[in-house]
Amino acid sequence: MSLPPWSKNQYLVVSRIVTEGNHQENVMCEANICYTGSDEGAVPGEKPCTQDDLKVLGPAGGMRCVETPTALKAPPTPAENCEGKFATYADIPGFHDPRIFWSGKGEPLMMVNTQSRYACFGLWIIDLRSLYAPLQKLLTSSPNHPSLGPLKSYQTLTELTRNPPNSRALIEKNWMLFFPSSGDSYVHYDLSNPKGGDHGRTFAKIVGNGFTTPNLTDPLELSCLQDTDSVETDEAKTGGTWHQASNSLSLVLCERKDSDCHPSAENTVFFAVIHRKFPNYLGLPLRYERHFMVWSAVPPFSMLGISQYPVLLANETASGWTASENWDDDPNNAAAVYENRMRKNATEPYGGKDFWAYFTYTVSIAYAWGRADKDEAEDKNIGFLDDEVILGIGVDDKGQGFAKVRAGDVVQCLRVCPGRAAEKTG
Repeated sequence: MSLPPWSKNQYLVVSRIVTEGNHQENVMCEANICYTGSDEGAVPGEKPCTQDDLKVLGPAGGMRCVETPTALKAPPTPAENCEGKFATYADIPGFHDPRIFWSGKGEPLMMVNTQSRYACFGLWIIDLRSLYAPLQKLLTSSPNHPSLGPLKSYQTLTELTRNPPNSRALIEKNWMLFFPSSGDSYVHYDLSNPKGGDHGRTFAKIVGNGFTTPNLTDPLELSCLQDTDSVETDEAKTGGTWHQASNSLSLVLCERKDSDCHPSAENTVFFAVIHRKFPNYLGLPLRYERHFMVWSAVPPFSMLGISQYPVLLANETASGWTASENWDDDPNNAAAVYENRMRKNATEPYGGKDFWAYFTYTVSIAYAWGRADKDEAEDKNIGFLDDEVILGIGVDDKGQGFAKVRAGDVVQCLRVCPGRAAEKTG
């Protein structure tokens, strides 16, 4: 997530690292993005890459920790119901799948997946200032609004719940929070299942200390997700399942530079990344297709749209198809393939670009550093169409990267959701 403009560094990054033995360890650091080439187009305050940066990051530059990452020490939690095939989960120390984001009132929060008081694994949340002391000092040093910083809603690790209790699963994961106002928090549990199932779309309001209301989804809301397997002719596009992936952000549907653009409930939406996950023949991940979903910022927070097609970055590839199929619309690659085949006087080997990675997935989104000087902590969760968004991308479960895209671009080419079913009368 990006830090306020008065911070000496740009980003706060959290990552899970590989350790010896059966142990989950997560580390965090402050980081900066450096750029290569000319200063033209560089964000004010961004730094050119040094030779040392290029040695570590490669010729394209990128994001780099300023200091050695520090381990995040969250207390262990109990596992109340890890039985049967989940019995070994009770003995896995540490937490995993950390996601960090700003709340509507400017709290730096982290949600983690770890052992549950109610089931086997659940979702817990904590204010990062309780784990990383420099954040407390940073949030009390705003040059525009000196204060003690926002009050902590989650000073200690707090488990988020699902109400009623019989709606809880043994393993809960991939929930996300959204904030319609600075004082209200909601947790989004599930997407609607296009093939049916126990859960439709479910979300609830957090009433305090992790407890929530029952499901608040409009009972007449129709599913925005579609089951296309029955009509799909490409086998590589069948068998996918939908999953929530990232945190959410609030988006005002006009440009920051437009003097007539004033945020209101009517021109604001939420968006987040969701995945359609496809397995290989062993049932392991083959491909995570990235989609953006958009929903209303006013009750009943109806689903509005979803990316009509999977969203690939310019240099990203998709497993399930060959390298040549991935790059068949790239004219530079076509020229390289032709030259290679002419030189070898053969039609094979392919001779073009290879796969960028076996699979990639997007677990976090944040508005990029470098916005207006008066960008306070409570503003970090809301942006405009001309703001840039940072996508945090996992690579093959062992590496990570990022991408910058305009917020307006991620909400283009949406398929409109069907809305509400007709109410029965009589």
